[in-house]
Amino acid sequence: MEKLTIALLSGGISSEREVSISSGDQVYEALDHNKYDIIRYDPKTDLPQLVADASKIDAALIILHGPFGEDGTVQGLLDLLAIPYQGSGVLGSALAMNKLASKYLYETSGLLVPSYVVIGKNDTLDADACVQRLGLPLVVKPVGSGSSVGISIVKSKDLLKEAVDKAFEQDSIVLIEAYIDGIELTGGVIGNDQLEALPIIEIIPSESFDFFDYEAKYTAGATNEICPARIDDVMTQKSQKIAKTAHKALFCKGYSRTDMILKGQDIYVLETNTIPGMTATSLLPLAAGEAGIPFGQLLDRLIELSIEGHNINR
Repeated sequence: MEKLTIALLSGGISSEREVSISSGDQVYEALDHNKYDIIRYDPKTDLPQLVADASKIDAALIILHGPFGEDGTVQGLLDLLAIPYQGSGVLGSALAMNKLASKYLYETSGLLVPSYVVIGKNDTLDADACVQRLGLPLVVKPVGSGSSVGISIVKSKDLLKEAVDKAFEQDSIVLIEAYIDGIELTGGVIGNDQLEALPIIEIIPSESFDFFDYEAKYTAGATNEICPARIDDVMTQKSQKIAKTAHKALFCKGYSRTDMILKGQDIYVLETNTIPGMTATSLLPLAAGEAGIPFGQLLDRLIELSIEGHNINR
């Protein structure tokens, strides 16, 4: 069988560049080099070469995170170059990257989200009103960043402005959310027309972390990730259904991973990741492995889905 030529994109210019490079290294090692000729590109420096090589590329693996990688920009370029790629297209990528747009679509689809307040850079912050409406603690997050960059947990009204200013360093619009004290879950799905829900993972950051932040996500051993999650069958099926609903609500394709909080019998949706991490500590490969899909086979599946989806949508 003739080898496929795969463009592996990692690096980029977002604040998550180093994670992307690490993920790209591990994807490169896991890919079957008997099946694929793999050409690596760093969008920070190599976009002209990618454009020049487009005619010989069969598919791309986008292992980029954050703005200019996960937000639809690179996806649009690959569409123009007629290169299939794994995961969501321009629309789904842009919607999932924008936490406010995501919330609107989750709510329209009947999903439960934490109560929230939206504040722009030119708005006046009324800390008293926020606390009165949402209570304490509060979660402050920029609308358009990934991997928990710029997110803070605020336990005192006096610290709210500092957290909002920190979030404004990442985006001009900030969300202030009610903190949901519950069990943190994440659910992956794979597929184009027919979606397969992967086993649910329970996330328990160590006591050194207030929440599943950037360091907790990418430091080996910093978080206890239990797969399958220690929840009953009813809640497992409910969370898997919610992961599929969130995927469809945001017009995602190929695969995604949705983060949730279980409190009592309610499941709150936090966000959907259209390019989940692919490092040794990443969650989607863990869930896929539990479902009997080793990392290399997962990558094969994503490449197959990208080519299949490209042919369907041409």
